[in-house]
Amino acid sequence: MREEEFFAEVRRLGQLGSRAEAGPAPAGRWDLANKRYNIGGLTRSLSGHSTGMGLTDLLTDRIERATALDRPAGAARDLVQRAVPSRWWRDLLHGLWLGHPLHPTLAQLALGSLVSASLIDATGGSRRESSRLITVGLLAASPTAAAGWVDYSDGHEEQQRVGLVHAATNIAALSCYAGALLCRRSGQKGGRLLSVAGGVLGGLGAALGGHLSFRQASGANHAAEVPHVGPADWRRVGVLAELPVGTPVRRMIGDVPAFVLRHDPNDPIDGAPAVTVLSDRCPHLSGPLHEGQLSLLNGQLCITCPWHASVFKVGDGTVVHGPATAAVPRFETQVDNGVLHARVVTLPGVEAS
Repeated sequence: MREEEFFAEVRRLGQLGSRAEAGPAPAGRWDLANKRYNIGGLTRSLSGHSTGMGLTDLLTDRIERATALDRPAGAARDLVQRAVPSRWWRDLLHGLWLGHPLHPTLAQLALGSLVSASLIDATGGSRRESSRLITVGLLAASPTAAAGWVDYSDGHEEQQRVGLVHAATNIAALSCYAGALLCRRSGQKGGRLLSVAGGVLGGLGAALGGHLSFRQASGANHAAEVPHVGPADWRRVGVLAELPVGTPVRRMIGDVPAFVLRHDPNDPIDGAPAVTVLSDRCPHLSGPLHEGQLSLLNGQLCITCPWHASVFKVGDGTVVHGPATAAVPRFETQVDNGVLHARVVTLPGVEAS
């Protein structure tokens, strides 16, 4: 069955979902337990993606599940954390100053230069131009790798497994490019072949990097959807007097978990309301902020994520220290007859649900 026919059948059978609750889903019925349709032998999840494996999934799924990588991945993580203990350097390499992860930005220069050199060599182009591009790529690779390793050290285990293979593939590619330059400078043959091999390996490394970014969401803003799915109307949070003073708690506002902090009168936030409400999801990797530690930094009340120690100002959710590079979404608050209400702060011109 073609995919167009499949989704046409999904729409036609949409009324039949409730009938599948009692048992296994026959062809052309909802499988509610597994959240998928099975029609004509083609299975699709509710998100529209095939539950079968794609081309890259055959490789990446094995890597993500390879617990044998945990030992070297953990050793690499610990080495990076010891090598770069300074918070200033880590914030610099995470890209906090840029407001965006630094590693993928630098990777465009390194990968673009190197792959361009491979294309020149593969098509019989100028060795001089190829060598110049390889030189630029190798020079850009050092800060790119430094930023990548710092991001790696603050990732989840499955991200670090893929990240380790990503790094090893890139090291192999860089070795090929360096070998190509050495061959040319010494007058030996094989420079073009090494350059092309480096391009193939670099492409594989880039594919793994894309998997890290887009499938595993490494470096993504994990709270980006909050202004869209948070309630735009005022929602009841609870009785203000029942909230603990000075201790953050988690409350649901619509479908969004929220960090709620009733302020002590001595909290150093100028003009602070009686309570602050932020998203409870850390933008770095969704850590629960209400479980974090409150502290004073430069006279500002801050919350530290319990997972990877990103630090945010409680007053407005802005980032103080990485690995997060995006602010925590905020909620407006009002107290009516002692009851706290909140609604999400939306983006200009963008409506929330």
